[in-house]
Amino acid sequence: MVRYCLNRLWQTVIVLLGVTLITFILMNVVPGNPVLMMLGQRADEETVARVEHELGMDQPLHVQYGRFLKGLVQLDLGRSYFRKVPVVDLVASRFLVTAKVALVTFVISMVLGVGIGIIAAINRGRALDRGLMALAILGISAPSFWVALILQIIFGLMLGWLPISGLDSWKSYILPCFALGTRFAATTARFTRTSMLDVIGQDYVRTARAKGLREAVVILQHSFKNALIPVVTLSGMQLGGLLCGSILTESVFTIPGIGKLTVDSMMERDLPLLQGCIIYIAIVVVLCNLLVDLSYALIDPRIRVTAKGV
Repeated sequence: MVRYCLNRLWQTVIVLLGVTLITFILMNVVPGNPVLMMLGQRADEETVARVEHELGMDQPLHVQYGRFLKGLVQLDLGRSYFRKVPVVDLVASRFLVTAKVALVTFVISMVLGVGIGIIAAINRGRALDRGLMALAILGISAPSFWVALILQIIFGLMLGWLPISGLDSWKSYILPCFALGTRFAATTARFTRTSMLDVIGQDYVRTARAKGLREAVVILQHSFKNALIPVVTLSGMQLGGLLCGSILTESVFTIPGIGKLTVDSMMERDLPLLQGCIIYIAIVVVLCNLLVDLSYALIDPRIRVTAKGV
């Protein structure tokens, strides 16, 4: 098991190094000079050259990349060209905002998705199953920003029950979290239903029923536990996506999260800030995938046995 974990950690480090290299190369081949955006198009060549030297942009690419990696290890990604504050501080402050929204959304989507999926699987082929899956298809098909606008119009403008922008109180989280969680809950419901149907027909489930166990025990302990692998995989991907921020939803609700910060840094061509946002997104996605891999071994004993031979 320890060897299995170390192997996954090593793979994670390799992936992150690859992401940093690709990100750095792309940032330096994109057309345009960020110094001119900072100083304006009327800046003279001497001033531009002086600022480029101060920022280290006149050094060879391999030297700049080495300095970038050194700063990354020390949690120093430089200062934002336009905001004049450390990139790490900016990303950290926006991460806290996105994380609050993401965790609430994740809990809502998982509770609704798993519950709907189990109910639909138990009632396979019945009207309740067809109705729930129709709602799930609608939830998957509806774009998050469209759901966000509809929720704003109905509950914010027409009824006046909930705020439509910012995160000033706990009520401010309701609309953006439900807007973000609609698609995730619908996808989780379909995955849970499919996985449950695969398990419910197994011999050990029929044996559990033949022993006279209560249906709730058969479903939750014998069926759902063995149907968790696909659901855990999906939930890890969803949590990673939520922690990376939803650009459109954050824009609709004016949420100062990591998604909006990434777009702003891209429009301003603020290279240090954009690199910091991309590295953050890469780390979140890779770590979520790592946690999913490690959770497999906790859920399925067969993976622990296989891991001994890794």
